[in-house]
Amino acid sequence: MAMSSRQALMACTLVSISLVAFLGGCAGTKEAVLPQDGPGMAAIYERHGRGTDEARLQQARDALAAPGAGAGEENLHGWTRSAFDEIAARFPRLPNPTLILYVYPHLTAEGHPVPGYATSFTLYEGVEYALPGEAEAGP
Repeated sequence: MAMSSRQALMACTLVSISLVAFLGGCAGTKEAVLPQDGPGMAAIYERHGRGTDEARLQQARDALAAPGAGAGEENLHGWTRSAFDEIAARFPRLPNPTLILYVYPHLTAEGHPVPGYATSFTLYEGVEYALPGEAEAGP
């Protein structure tokens, strides 16, 4: 079924009108799209850095003022650090499952028999540690 020249002209006109309407809707200046009266990137960065440092300092001050941080050995239980706390609590190991591979009995290229055996290896090549707060500490 062939299109007549009149139908082709109508289709072309419809596509052209749609294209002009679409592109007209996308047109605009940078000033119209992005606000120009806000702070610059340097000011935003400075403010962000100050806010996180101030919040961190306030958290440290609150922790020092918490009850239980007084004198006496019994009050120092939660305040002392050990090697286990530093490694296990802050940087937990990510799961690395052990896989078991069974090698069936077979003959070597020279015809010598090899009995079946099992071997194990980890799924990932090395040990990976999570960053603080990235994963729950596991066994």
